[in-house]
Amino acid sequence: MSQVQSRLAYFPVSFFSSVMGMAGFSIAIDKAESIYKLEPKVSVVLSVVTLILFLSLLMIYMAKVLKEKNAVIQELHHPIKISFFPTISISLLLLSICMLHINTEISRVLWLIGSSLHLIFTLYVMNAWINHDHFNINHMNPAWFIPIVGNILVPIAGVPLGYSDISWFFFSVGIIFWPVLLTIIYYRVIFHPALPEKLIPTFFILIAPPAVGFLSYVQLNGELDNFARVLYFSALFFTLLIFTKFRQFSKLKFFLSWWAYSFPLAAVSLASMRMFQLTQNDVYSFLSIILLMILTAFISMLIIKTFNAIFDKQICVEE
Repeated sequence: MSQVQSRLAYFPVSFFSSVMGMAGFSIAIDKAESIYKLEPKVSVVLSVVTLILFLSLLMIYMAKVLKEKNAVIQELHHPIKISFFPTISISLLLLSICMLHINTEISRVLWLIGSSLHLIFTLYVMNAWINHDHFNINHMNPAWFIPIVGNILVPIAGVPLGYSDISWFFFSVGIIFWPVLLTIIYYRVIFHPALPEKLIPTFFILIAPPAVGFLSYVQLNGELDNFARVLYFSALFFTLLIFTKFRQFSKLKFFLSWWAYSFPLAAVSLASMRMFQLTQNDVYSFLSIILLMILTAFISMLIIKTFNAIFDKQICVEE
């Protein structure tokens, strides 16, 4: 086996989490440009870069599917890596949001493919959980949210594109299973050994379900009601909780799982901007600016560290 083939075999599906982070950042910048009347339209450039990133990763992973089929099958049966396959469909859904104000028809195609693929991934992963013979409680980690709660993302572009009932369907699936998984995760982290260092950044994923849930629910419901407030303030609490662990996070060695920091931060930034739009309360404007600044710093750091890891050949190696 050549060195290139060897590295291709270890190309992780979790790499698509970088697309989620960049897409979330693009959407957050677009929202900030809209609210604060910023120029130039940096978000358009970021959206195009994110689309190119997705297509590049997709081509590499398709090459892995064709040339390293057994490695892909192993990932599909891995108790932790299996949860990262829906990052592909979630990336498509996020790109559809990015493209919503650039080209509606491209957004529609991305949304239709992304939502259909995500339903397939959700059914596949849930069947794997139900019919498993090799999972145990120590495999449980916040990344398990990805396949289920990714459904909550569907209405954000689905409603503007005219797919209201389909959006309610996906939202219902995600919002019902979110508290179920949250309960299991808290049981796992309280009563069982600590998560491996590589998976500690996935704690940031706890922020995403209520933050995205807030954005989708407001999109579906059309107004700010008490349930929307519960979702938003839950996201804000998880953000504060995670930030109290900053010292622990700062000592971690870089892994691709660090990209788990990015999308949840983008989601809570967007949620705060949406709260400002709905309430015109300057407190939410202040929060959104602070969170967007933190997100920008994190994205910049992640890009630098990812490129350094690629050049140092620390990625796509045997674990």
